[in-house]
Amino acid sequence: MPTSFSLPLPTHLLLSLSTAPLLLVLVGSRALAGALQEIGQTSEEIFRGDRLPVLKISSTQE
Repeated sequence: MPTSFSLPLPTHLLLSLSTAPLLLVLVGSRALAGALQEIGQTSEEIFRGDRLPVLKISSTQE
């Protein structure tokens, strides 16, 4: 007859072990959101019209 051995883990131990990863996810997501916002603002500055070279478009009339 097989015997199953299970070690009961207290709830406070599981809660304390899950707190650090949850805080890391929250801080990491805030940092990621800030970085994505900075990338968006930088790309907007790159593609602004006053920083692009003026293109000479010749109109050809036939």
